[in-house]
Amino acid sequence: MAVVIRPLTQLQADDIAYHWHYAGKYSFYDMDSDEEDLIEFLDPAGRGDHTYAVSQDDELIGFFTILQIEGNTSEIGLGMRPDLTGRGAGQAFLKSVLHYVTVNFNPEQITLAVATFNTRAIKVYLKAGFTAANTYNQNTNGSTYEFMNMVYKC
Repeated sequence: MAVVIRPLTQLQADDIAYHWHYAGKYSFYDMDSDEEDLIEFLDPAGRGDHTYAVSQDDELIGFFTILQIEGNTSEIGLGMRPDLTGRGAGQAFLKSVLHYVTVNFNPEQITLAVATFNTRAIKVYLKAGFTAANTYNQNTNGSTYEFMNMVYKC
């Protein structure tokens, strides 16, 4: 089953924003949980050319954003389709994203931020070779949450 990565279309953005809903504490990741994030995600100019769809067998399985930050560092944010989370598919999804980023952007390192309550994602990131860097508090989704920065050396 080949993974295909292409720029996210408006139809895919709408599908993610309005139909992807996570259970329990993971509802934090629902696009409509933060109006500012939702508006940016739905706006083609806000997404720019740095948001990608990840498909497998012609089905959207996830998405990611990539930003080039200081030095030769790529910062990513990613989301996997809710019905696929917690089922052991995260490692393959993440490896596809890491491969795409390293081949197409050639960074020295890749960083990401994850809410510290998301222990299942942190486990996937650690297994893929990310290391924990630091934690910080961020106001989002109507409250303050602790996040962890993680780093992957390419």
